[in-house]
Amino acid sequence: MTPAISDRLVSYALLVRLHRPIGTLLLLWPTLWALFIAADGAPDPYMLFAFCLGTLLMRSAGCAINDFADRDFDRHVKRTRDRPVTTGRIRPWEAVAVFAILSLLALVLIIPFNTLTWQLAFVAAFIAGSYPFTKRFFPMPQAYLGIAFGFGIPMAFAAVHGFVPTEAWLMLLANVFWAIAYDTEYAMVDRDDDIHLGLRSSALTFGRFDVAAVMLCYAATLGLLGVVGARVGFGWPYATGLAVAALMAVHHGFLIRDRQREGCFRAFNLNNWLGAAIMLGVLAEYVLPG
Repeated sequence: MTPAISDRLVSYALLVRLHRPIGTLLLLWPTLWALFIAADGAPDPYMLFAFCLGTLLMRSAGCAINDFADRDFDRHVKRTRDRPVTTGRIRPWEAVAVFAILSLLALVLIIPFNTLTWQLAFVAAFIAGSYPFTKRFFPMPQAYLGIAFGFGIPMAFAAVHGFVPTEAWLMLLANVFWAIAYDTEYAMVDRDDDIHLGLRSSALTFGRFDVAAVMLCYAATLGLLGVVGARVGFGWPYATGLAVAALMAVHHGFLIRDRQREGCFRAFNLNNWLGAAIMLGVLAEYVLPG
């Protein structure tokens, strides 16, 4: 492999954030919660494969279209100024092409699924493609991100049952609150840059109440997931998972209370384990006596 080809491959890997799997995991956990609950703990193997790989593909596609949309802003932000589109290593049309190709590949995975799943998949693709532009005008783009990152929830229920029950919409709402919580932690780092560039974020909208708002969003997330658990008949194993997640959320509050870059980034990344704790609670319901 020539150095030129190697450099191009590295640039594409950076474009789709293969070096930062946290985004994929934050998208994957709620999808898996939903899939295992919908399938009573035993999802079809192909369905599990399709949703896992589809999550990776759609997160990567979202990163590509995000860098296309933000190419004129990223060069002014220290955290993003080395991204491949804003530096010119990848041209804008290439980022759009990557988004389209990865989205199509994700759609191919659901060919065996029912019509409702397909319909929801097109909605999911639209939300993923439009999210980056909400930062121009919407004061809470993190809520829109929560819909984008959680749309695997109704899709999972649709794939298993052919319809989307109330529990799925409650889980989607819980994911919106969770995304507001963790992405506000992330946005707190970029507050000054966002003000300078005229971009919107929940960190700016919440202002000096940002830490309190994050903690309330965590509480809403776990409360809604608790309601879901009660509706599907879960017991102490799931409740234990939620309790562990709640303790993690409290720890995040201590990490972000001083609004320092290191603490906020650490809290954001630790949300992977919060999602994993909830997933373990779901799995425990199917392997432990209630």
